[in-house]
Amino acid sequence: MMKLLAAGASLLALSLSTQAFAQDAAQAEDKSPNIEEIVVTAQFRAQNLQDTPLAITAVSGELLAQRGQTNVSEIAAQSPNVTLKPQGQELGPGIIAFIRGVGQTDPNFALEPGVGMYIDDVYLPTLTGSLLDLTDLDRVEVLRGPQGTLAGRNSLGGSIKLYSKKPEGSNTGSVEVTYGRYNRLDARGLFDVKLSNNLFMRVAGVTKNVDGYVKRLDYNLTHPGTNVPTLAKGSNPVLGTLGGQSYAAGKVSLRWQPTETIDINLTGDYTRERNEPGANVLLFANTSATFDGPNAAGTGGRPFLAGTDGVGIPLNCAFVPNGANSCDTISGYDRRFISYATYADLAQADSQMPYKQTFLDPHSDLDNYGAALTIDVDLSDALKFKSITSWRKYEADWSYDSDGSPIANNLLNQNQRNRQWSQELRLSGKVLDDALDFTVGGFYFDARGTFTGRINLNYAGIDFRHGPDPTPAKNKALFANATWHITDAANLTGGIRQSWDEKDYVYVRKNPDGTDIEGPCNFFLGAATAGPTGIGNQPNCLLFGLDGLTAKFRDNRIDWRIAADYRFSPEFLFYAQVSTGYRAGGVNPRPFYASQATAFKPETITAYEAGFKSDLFGRKLRLNVSAFFNDYKNIILSSVNCLDLATAGPGGTSQATPCLRPSNVGSAHVKGFEVETLIRPIDNFTIDGSLSYLDFKYQSVDTASTGVTKDDVTPYTPKWKAAFGVQYDFQDVLKGTVTVRFDGAYQSKIYTEAANIDSVSVSSTVAAGTGGFSNAGGGGSITTLRLSNRIDGYFLANARVGWQSEDKDWGLTFEVQNLTNKYYFTTLLQEAFGAGTASGAPGRPRTWSVTARRSF
Repeated sequence: MMKLLAAGASLLALSLSTQAFAQDAAQAEDKSPNIEEIVVTAQFRAQNLQDTPLAITAVSGELLAQRGQTNVSEIAAQSPNVTLKPQGQELGPGIIAFIRGVGQTDPNFALEPGVGMYIDDVYLPTLTGSLLDLTDLDRVEVLRGPQGTLAGRNSLGGSIKLYSKKPEGSNTGSVEVTYGRYNRLDARGLFDVKLSNNLFMRVAGVTKNVDGYVKRLDYNLTHPGTNVPTLAKGSNPVLGTLGGQSYAAGKVSLRWQPTETIDINLTGDYTRERNEPGANVLLFANTSATFDGPNAAGTGGRPFLAGTDGVGIPLNCAFVPNGANSCDTISGYDRRFISYATYADLAQADSQMPYKQTFLDPHSDLDNYGAALTIDVDLSDALKFKSITSWRKYEADWSYDSDGSPIANNLLNQNQRNRQWSQELRLSGKVLDDALDFTVGGFYFDARGTFTGRINLNYAGIDFRHGPDPTPAKNKALFANATWHITDAANLTGGIRQSWDEKDYVYVRKNPDGTDIEGPCNFFLGAATAGPTGIGNQPNCLLFGLDGLTAKFRDNRIDWRIAADYRFSPEFLFYAQVSTGYRAGGVNPRPFYASQATAFKPETITAYEAGFKSDLFGRKLRLNVSAFFNDYKNIILSSVNCLDLATAGPGGTSQATPCLRPSNVGSAHVKGFEVETLIRPIDNFTIDGSLSYLDFKYQSVDTASTGVTKDDVTPYTPKWKAAFGVQYDFQDVLKGTVTVRFDGAYQSKIYTEAANIDSVSVSSTVAAGTGGFSNAGGGGSITTLRLSNRIDGYFLANARVGWQSEDKDWGLTFEVQNLTNKYYFTTLLQEAFGAGTASGAPGRPRTWSVTARRSF
C-alpha cells in the first residue's frame, strides 16, 4: 500500500506542477472542440464525471458507436480492472463479471452476483440474462469498488449501469444494417416521435444473426475405419456449428410531462434469443476404466459408449482435435475450431440407469422481458422525489455437451426462470442555504426463481431431474447519503445503508421420468455390486434423502461510506474515501448428499481509495487516477469438483462427486491502481487509453475444503490491463467526414477457477506402444497430458473506417475485429478431476463487417 501511495503522490506532484501551465492554457482557450462533458448519476444526483469522487468509467453512446461496441461485455476492454465475458456453454446465456478481483461465475439463484448489473437503475439479480445489448443508450457507467450505499442493491465489486435515451419528441429516427463474415446480418432501427405537447414516444429494435464458428463434426465420417457410431444423416460430416446467434429485441418508451415539475417515463422491453450453444472445444480427455475393452470410458461396471464392434470406447486424446493433449488424426479442417460433440447419450439402458438413450437439441435460448415506471417530481426548487418501479421476467433454456465427443460423460439440459419486482423511492434535496445535498430512500426487491435440469452425469453414475428448485428471495434496505459543501472547493460526503436479506432454497430431486428416488443404495446395505452406481442398485440412489429438503438464509447488514474531495483548481480534483460493501450468503444449490447442503457466509469488503481527476491544457488532456486497498473477507467462490470428506454416502464411504459448490474460501488483501486518459491534442484527433494493476494476496484460505491456496487469485482477475484507442477525422471528404479508428486492448494471464492450475502433468490412461486407439482408426498415443485453467495474456485489435455525410444523415463503415486473427480463449471449464475432461471457449477469429446507416 505504501508503494501505491508513493506512486499516487508522485502523480499528484506531477499534475500540480502542470497547473500553472494548464491555467494559462485555459485562459487562452479559443473555444475549439475539446473533451466532451459526461453527466453521471452515481451519487443519486446529476454531476459532471470530473466532479464525482468515485472511480468511474463513463462511456457515452457516441463513443460506443465510434468503437463499434454493441454488447456490454465489449466495454470491459477499455475499463480498468474490469472483466466481462460471455458465459461458457455450460452456464448458458449470461455473463461472467469481475471488478477488482470481485465477481461470480455461477448464475444460480442461490448466489448473488459480485458485480451489480443495472438497466435504468433496475437491478438484475443473476448473471443469466445480463449479457446486454447496447442499443439506443445515452451512456454506460462502470463504477469500481463497493457500492454499498449507492446502488439499488448492494454491489460488492462494483456496478455496470446502462442508461437508455429518453424520448424527446424530436420526430427523428435511424436505420442501420450490417453484413459481415459468418453471414452476420444485423439490423437496428429507432424513432422518436411527439404524440402531443407533453407526451413523447421512442421505439428501438435490433436483430443480430451470425453463423457459428466451431464446426461439430461426425467422428465416424471424418475418421474412416473407426468403430465410433455415426449420427450423421447422409455423407455430410458437419452435424452443426457452435457459437451462432439469433437475437431480436425491442423497447418502447413513453415520456409524459404533464407539468414542468413532473417527468413520468414508462418503458417496456422484450428480448428473444434462439442461439446455438456457446463455442466450445475439447482440450483434455483422460477418462478410463478397467472393463469392457482396453481403457474404455465408463462407470459402475458399464461403458459410456459401445462401439460398432460392441467394445467400449475410451475417452482420450483421440477426441482432442488440437493442442498439446491431442493425438487426433483429422485433416482438412481448422483443428482449432472443431468439436465432436453429438448432444446424444447412446449408452445402453440397464436396471441402474434405465433412462437411456438420451438426445438433446443443441441450443441456448432466452426470453427476457419487463416494464419499468420512473416518476420524477420537483416538489420545490430544493426538493426532488424519485420513484422507480420495475417488473421483470425471463426464461433461459440451454443444453451442454462438455466432453466434445460422441462419448457422453456429461450431458445436461438446464432451465432457469425468474420473476422479480422492485420498488425504490428517493427523496433528494438541498438545505442550509444549499450547503448540504442529501438523498434518503428505501428499496424493496422480491424475486421468485426456479432452476430445472436434466442432469445426465455418466461419469458419476447418475442421471436425474434437478428441480424445479424454487428459490424465493427478498431484499429490503433503507439508505441515506449527504454531501456537505464545506467551501466552494471542499466537500465531505457520507452514506449509510441498512439491508435485510432472506432467501430459501427447496431441493427437488427426481428420476428423469418424475418418479421418486429410492434408497439407500443396496451397495450400502451390503449387496455385492460394483459400488453404489453399479448394476443392482436403485437408479440415482446416491441422491436419496435430498428431495424435499429446504435450506434458509437470513441476514442483515449495515454499510457505510465516507468521502472527501477538494478542488485545487478548475482543472484538478483530489478525493479520498473509505467504504464498505457486502454480498449476501446462501446455500449450496447442487448437493449430491444431504451433508453437502451447506451454507456459506456473506462476503464483505472494507475499501480504501484515493485519486484525482484532472482536465489540463485547456481541457485537451484528461487524466484520472485512482489507487485502492481492499480488505476482502469470507470470499465466496465455487469449486468445480468436490470431495466430500465427511459422510459421502449412508455407508460413510467418501466419493468424488461432481459439483459447483460455493464456499467461503478465505480472506485477502487487494491493492492496485487505475489510470484513464482522454487526449485531444489537435482538432479532429483523439487518443483514449487506460491502464490498471491489481495485486491479489490471500491472507487465509480453507485449502482442505476448497483446494484454494494462498498463492492463488480469484478467477478472471488479470494483474495488468491496458487499452488505447486512436481516432482521426478527415473533414470535407465527399461532402462529409471520414473517420479512421484503431483500438487495442491487452490483459495479462487469468485463471478461470478458484484453485489456479498453471500446468500439471497427468499420466495418460492409454499406454504408449499400444499401436493406436480402438476409436481412432490409427491414431497415436500420449503418455503425459498437460492440464491448466490458465488463459495466457493476449492483445486484441480492432480497426474501423467510416464516412458520415455533413448533415449526419448517411453513414457507411467498414470494420475488422480481431485484426491480427489472435487465437485465444474467453473461458475454460476444468472438470478433469471428476469427468476427466477440460474444455474452453475460443474467441471468434478475425471477422469483417460493413454497416450502412440512414438517419431521418
